[in-house]
Amino acid sequence: MVKTICVFCGSSSGTNPRYLAAAEQLGTVLATEGIALVYGGGGIGLMGAIARSVIDAGGRVTGVLPGVLQGKERPEAASVGQSYGELILVETMHERKAKMAQLSDAYIALPGGFGTLDELFESITWGQLGIQQKAIGLLNVDGYYDHLLAWVDRAVTDGFIQPAYRELLVVADEPAALVTKVRHHRPPVGVVKLASWRA
Repeated sequence: MVKTICVFCGSSSGTNPRYLAAAEQLGTVLATEGIALVYGGGGIGLMGAIARSVIDAGGRVTGVLPGVLQGKERPEAASVGQSYGELILVETMHERKAKMAQLSDAYIALPGGFGTLDELFESITWGQLGIQQKAIGLLNVDGYYDHLLAWVDRAVTDGFIQPAYRELLVVADEPAALVTKVRHHRPPVGVVKLASWRA
């Protein structure tokens, strides 16, 4: 059962207003469906938008943020715990990703930059290696991820990604539809959960 979803997204709002709207809509959907949000802890950009929308709709939010980024991504330090939910401070980016994974039952990626893609692909890799069997959703707002998805398909065609691993990623262009897909996703045939893993 999916009770908590980790959302990866930009600390910028982007140039297309649909990105911000999608973040706000996704936050409302999560809160309405009783799903808690785990995210990167920022109070700006899409990160801040989704956290605020979950809180405004009565949902629960946990942010995970490296302390060194607190002044940059969460400048409203005085209001921590009021507008953006609980905040967990960690030492490194690696700890941030590990903690978000530990707290979450599934993942969704909104539009974002290098950091968002880093988080997304590490989650997919963990699924590919059998470290976890969590659904990984991609909210393809206004075709933002069309080229990325085309690359994934090319990598499958050219033999770099097994077809079963392509099915680790679930895609939709509308928040409610994606949350439904994530909630009902099952690990694809051919992806095996490792009995034991040592990093």
